Amino acid sequence: MPTPDTLQRFIARVEANAHAAACEEFYTENSSMQENQATPRIGRAAHVAAEHAVMSRARSVSSTCVHPVLVNGDHVVIRWIFRFEWLDGSVTQMEELAYQRWEGECIAEETFFYDPAQRIPKK
Repeated sequence: MPTPDTLQRFIARVEANAHAAACEEFYTENSSMQENQATPRIGRAAHVAAEHAVMSRARSVSSTCVHPVLVNGDHVVIRWIFRFEWLDGSVTQMEELAYQRWEGECIAEETFFYDPAQRIPKK
């Protein structure tokens, strides 16, 4: 189960838009990350690579945790709002729930739930 301090540090990392660093610091080596019902990505290295790929296409990113964060033992739910300004000038704003299972102080499994229609950039 993560401590309140660990959760705050994780949230602060994401809100600072250090998404890849958050993966490196707070995910287990063999963790899984899944978008809605898509095939999960397995392994911290895959998560870091995916975050770098997304961030390389963005001019700017804003990441906001909407409180309260829900914690029940090893399970955590965080509501996020992300705003991406892409290199082509389009904008994507997404709201999602991240359902996490922690092993001690690290995330072992995470599934993101969101409306895929939000992923369509707006000019």
